[in-house]
Amino acid sequence: MIGRRTIAALVALTLSAVSAGCGDGDDAASTDSGTLRVGYQRFGGLSLVKAKAAAPGVTWSLFESGPALTEALKAGAIDLGQTGEAPPIFAAAGKIPFKIVGTSAPVPKGEAVLVKQAKGYRTFADLRGKTVALNKGSNVNWLLVKLLEANRMTLADINVKYLKPAEGRPAFDNDQVDAWIIWDPYFALAEQPGVQVLADATGLANNREYILVSPEAVKSKSAQISTFLSAYQKTTAWGIANPEERTKVLAPELKIDEAVTARALARSAQPLAALTPEIGAELQAIADGFTKLELIPGSVDMKARIDDQFSTELQ
Repeated sequence: MIGRRTIAALVALTLSAVSAGCGDGDDAASTDSGTLRVGYQRFGGLSLVKAKAAAPGVTWSLFESGPALTEALKAGAIDLGQTGEAPPIFAAAGKIPFKIVGTSAPVPKGEAVLVKQAKGYRTFADLRGKTVALNKGSNVNWLLVKLLEANRMTLADINVKYLKPAEGRPAFDNDQVDAWIIWDPYFALAEQPGVQVLADATGLANNREYILVSPEAVKSKSAQISTFLSAYQKTTAWGIANPEERTKVLAPELKIDEAVTARALARSAQPLAALTPEIGAELQAIADGFTKLELIPGSVDMKARIDDQFSTELQ
């Protein structure tokens, strides 16, 4: 069983990595313009590539969330990174330059609304007037929008508290919030006795992973990107075909035990998917939803961010 010390250690490791020049502790950020600099989140598909050392010659930078990763793209600290579906939209609204070069199959069970069983909530509608915590600009932000829509509620019907994972877990544990909307592996780590999954994204949001690349890297490092994405595809396929071995490889990288790792992977690890016009339309619909709710300033063109030149490597 994973307790608060473990989640605190996981978060501390992540935060220390981000603050230390975005390095992950093992790999210092490279100043070599020819080296591909990859940003990843603990647990996403890129974590397995790193854990297996499947992409030699790459430098790695660890981030707690997608919004932090897109800020690193803006700063020119990384060339390529992986996020959920909302961070690219908030980044586009913030005028951060990037291209979307890859995606995954849907991962709707990889994010959820957690509540305490003792409070007796049965549906999301029961949270009317309650405090709901989530990370602003992350994939869970779109899940909240869809949950409100499905339950004929608006943002005015709940008290939204924007908290990073490092802040959300203790707030949830100490009953400072009534619900926490969170993604794996934080989701899996929080599944303790007395914690209830009120809803996940099934039927509401696809919760795909997206690969973002800086326009400069697309131009100057296309060969490195192609090689890296091929390694990413092969590693992902290997993990899906070998779930037990994948758990053993990834658990040490995540700094959590194998049981929790296996549970999270069983619902959240999905194969890669080709970029299609439908993917662009899906992202555009999400962006339009955020614009309508005034969660981002003005409209953004997400279809223009799609770049399918590396699709062959991801099939």
